[in-house]
Amino acid sequence: MSDTRRTFINSVGAVAAGLSGAAALSAQASPQIGGAQQPNAPNVPNPLQPASEIQVPKMKFGNVEVSRLVCGCNPLYGFAHFNQALAACMREYYTQEKVCEILHQCNRFGINTLNYYPGAARGVADYERFTAEGGKMHIISQGTLTTAESVAIVKRLKPLAIYYHGELADRAFQNGTMDAVKEWCKEMRGMGVMVGVGTHQPEVIAEVESQNWDVDFYAGCVYKRTRTDEEWRKVLGGEQMEMQRECYIQSDPPRMYKVMRAAKKPCFAFKIMGAGRVTNAEQAFRLAYESIKPNDGVFIGLFPRAKDEVRENCERTHRLLASHS
Repeated sequence: MSDTRRTFINSVGAVAAGLSGAAALSAQASPQIGGAQQPNAPNVPNPLQPASEIQVPKMKFGNVEVSRLVCGCNPLYGFAHFNQALAACMREYYTQEKVCEILHQCNRFGINTLNYYPGAARGVADYERFTAEGGKMHIISQGTLTTAESVAIVKRLKPLAIYYHGELADRAFQNGTMDAVKEWCKEMRGMGVMVGVGTHQPEVIAEVESQNWDVDFYAGCVYKRTRTDEEWRKVLGGEQMEMQRECYIQSDPPRMYKVMRAAKKPCFAFKIMGAGRVTNAEQAFRLAYESIKPNDGVFIGLFPRAKDEVRENCERTHRLLASHS
């Protein structure tokens, strides 16, 4: 373990110990009379609402219904899109047992769809354990650069849908090689699955739509994090960012949402929280669901180490969509 990481973990332990000690002192300083709590003692929190009453609404997708909130894959395998320290914490937290635990919790709240990433070495084993334990998820898989690898994914996991990986599609768009993406989509169509295109650039969805490709859906990052170096210099007034491709601009989401809203095919928005940079989750979720179509969904990454993000996000989605039904 590196000194930096050890220091981080030790500091967390020290804070936890301090909080525990403070709680003990607080309890000693709040005596009870006759077993009853003092009048000025804090109220006991209300019991949590059962998961059965907080089901994430569904949308029609192909021949099935999928949850409008989809479990994202990045945090499950340490793809933090923030910094190396957070990525290491995610990898340490997400053992196979923890991945399965979170997927089961998603099921209880009505999330019945998983965004799968084939680049995770343990991904297949985790999913197979989850299903062996009785879990059920529709899979919307990211594709890979080679057709052969994508065919192997389809044969083994039998996903509901697969889409061309967003960063690969962005690169093809920038290099003028979108014909290769179109050919990949044709070959995946022959496998009998729903086919889509992923991207971080609104222009990619607009082009595919204008050319009427034979695809079923789009997956779009609401932050245009794959701009070219020249585009970033223009946006940032000549400045260079410290972390390539991890710059998030507040004016980006409305541009992607506008294109998604205009698209005839279903869309899935992702990184609506800016990979953890957005502090107002309520506002981010509201903006997403008010901006996309009724038959569109959201991929959301989950890292419930500090709080119950599964429950929190499902409660929020349930409430926001119920208010618009």
